[in-house]
Amino acid sequence: MGAFLTALFTGLRLGSVYALVALGYTMGLSPILVGEIFSIITQLHDDGITILLVEQNAKMALGVADRAYVLETGVITMSGSAGALAKDERIRKAYLGA
Repeated sequence: MGAFLTALFTGLRLGSVYALVALGYTMGLSPILVGEIFSIITQLHDDGITILLVEQNAKMALGVADRAYVLETGVITMSGSAGALAKDERIRKAYLGA
């Protein structure tokens, strides 16, 4: 699975892709694969590719995002810079296990 995702993301980077939608790729994967996926997402971001990341792993997602939106039952309840949301006490308690 990890090799497949690496090949997919690498292929996207080599093409003329300017945006990528990533929907919950890490659900149920081993921590090693999650680390690989987020490493690839970070590389793509650093290459200037816009990424819409829909992810339940809030800690990892906030670590690579510029902006973040919190959805609760389909409604945006919070938004802002990823760094600010990662420091917000409500986010830390509800999603980051703090």
